[in-house]
Parts: sequence; structure tokens; C-alpha cells
Amino acid sequence: MATMADVAARAGVSTTTVSHVLNGTRHVSEDARQRVLSAIEETGYTQNTVARSLATASTRTIGLAMSAISNPYFIDLVHVIEAEIRAAGYLLLLADTRDDPEEELAVIRSLHSRRVDGYVLAPSGDPEGRALRYLAEQRLPTVLVDRLASEDFDQVGVENREAMSQLVEHLAAQGHRRIALVGGQTGLSTTDERLAGYRLGLARGGLVEDPQLVVSGASEEERARAAVHELWALPEPPTAIVAANNRMTIGVMQALHDLGVGVPGDVALVAFDDFEWADLFHPRLTVVAQPIREIGTEAARLLLARLKEPDRAPATLRLPARFVHRESCGCPAGGGRR
Repeated sequence: MATMADVAARAGVSTTTVSHVLNGTRHVSEDARQRVLSAIEETGYTQNTVARSLATASTRTIGLAMSAISNPYFIDLVHVIEAEIRAAGYLLLLADTRDDPEEELAVIRSLHSRRVDGYVLAPSGDPEGRALRYLAEQRLPTVLVDRLASEDFDQVGVENREAMSQLVEHLAAQGHRRIALVGGQTGLSTTDERLAGYRLGLARGGLVEDPQLVVSGASEEERARAAVHELWALPEPPTAIVAANNRMTIGVMQALHDLGVGVPGDVALVAFDDFEWADLFHPRLTVVAQPIREIGTEAARLLLARLKEPDRAPATLRLPARFVHRESCGCPAGGGRR
């Protein structure tokens, strides 16, 4: 049976450094951290020692791993999940993955070392799927939220494709022919599904996709701001913009302000995700709103059911979004370029 000393010897570090990597209690250099993680994988230290502990007791804790601190949508989701989990007698432990694949794997390992009973994860865009593979190999009770990345797990999120199509179709119905998309972070299932919905909306509106009008905002405000400046450098800028999440919507609006472009008089703007201030902007933002409370409630329900019945078949739930019609799309007043 591998010990912490075995991991330290293989990685060429002290047992204290191994402990800091496992528990996130102190900064460790990236080189040392990678050597420790490789040694853990090679020795099987985490899986052997934790599996033995899990076999004997429940900690009544649930680990939640997502980019919660940096994403306002996830903050609201955390509140709902925490309330549901607490009502069932569990304590929620929150770990911020920063949407970084290596950080994601590290926090999953750290939660495992703390013997949490189950996991709620908003998966990063890791092309290797390391955190998902780890969870599956260890047979850890897990629910994926928002990003529906694998049908091997219970998962719940919004129906992205039809919701995005509805936004694009609405703009096309107002006469727009150059509709731009500021898309999200590469590798995320939500990014892919919303891009597919954008294309579906164009097709339903009788429009042909112009690749120059599809730009990446990487799910970040500043990247979205830069993407809009790219669009306005085109010989013929778009007449309408779809922002693929709430963080990018802020960046889009900042860029339009930089450029002196008015909404909806110069360009129509619609967005995926409603948020607390969308009704306070001038003009008020037309959006599709995700059912955050329902997503959080279903995530908690699925995980509690998984804890009771570990061998039940995994379930995938896609919940409908709600179209919220305000003024930034340019109607009913009829604004916006054609």
C-alpha cells in the first residue's frame, strides 16, 4: 500500500510538499506540483488510501467544483445547490476550478482526499477529460451541471441549441442579415451547442453563415470586448450581435461604448443568460434566461439519488430556457440597421 512517503520519494520532494499539493494549503511551484501529481498517479496513493476510508464512513459532505468565484451565473447556481444539499443534511465544500483543466483535476483529487460523499462538477474544456476520467475510474458519485460533457454521468443543464436558435431567429425576423456571434471558451460543451444553435437559427431564418461574423470571446469580458473591435474592423460590420453568455455580454457592451455604437439604433444586441442587472440597462437587454433554480434543484436531486442507488443508470436532463423580450433587439420600436 503506497504511503505519502512513497509519493514524496518518487517526486523528489518532502512529505510536507505532498501534503500541500493534496490539500491546497500552501503555494507549491508548478514543477514540484506536477511531479507530485505524477507520483500520485503512478503509485495509486490517492485511490488506495481514500478508497479504504470511504469504505468505512460517510462524511456527510458534498464537493462542488466549478469556476464559481469568477462566473456570476455559477454563483447563483451554488446558492441553490447548497440550500438543497443542506436540507438533506449535507455540508457543501466549494472549490474553484478557474476553468483550468489542471486546477480542476487537482481540486477533484483534493476533495477526494477529504472523503466527500459525492461531487457536483461543471467540467472544464479539458480535451483529455482527465477529471472526468478520474471520477469514472474511482467510481465516485458525480453530477455534471451546465456543461453536459458525458452521458456516463448524471448531468443537468439547459437546452442550449434551441434557445440560441430562438435568439437568432428573432433577429432574422426583424430583417437582420448580418448577425454576429461572440462565442465562448473553446472545448466547452456549451460553446459547441450554442454555436450549433446559432447556425440552426441562421438556417431557419434563410441566412447563410459568414465565418467572419463568428468570433471568440473565450467566455471572458476582455476577450469579448476585443472580439467586437475585430467585428467593427470589417468592411461591413454586423447589424446584430448575439453574446453567448453573461460575462461576454458585459465585454460586448463595453466595446460598443468604446466605438460609439448605439444599441439598438446602430446595432441590435441579444444575449444568452439573464442576470440581475439586465432589466436595469438602457436599453433593457433581450435574453434567453436559464432556469437556474430548477438546474440546481435537479442536480442535488440526482446526486442524492445516486448516493442511495450507486448502480442506477445515469440520467441526462436538458431543461428549456425562457425567452425574455426587452428593447435591446430593436423592437417593438423597430430600431436597428437592416
